[in-house]
Amino acid sequence: MPFSNIGIPGLIMILIIALIIFGPAKLPELGRAFGRTLNEFKGATKGLINEEDDKSVDKTQ
Repeated sequence: MPFSNIGIPGLIMILIIALIIFGPAKLPELGRAFGRTLNEFKGATKGLINEEDDKSVDKTQ
């Protein structure tokens, strides 16, 4: 994976670049949007996994 060796200095550099590009007023809004997106993705994948588990249980019965 290309991001496996970022580390703390890399994360700080990404944050500085984001501050320059978006400005300090937009960063909290972008963070909330990113968090909501991750939460929705997590919920969708859990739903898919649960559906597959239900189908496999139905086949065994």
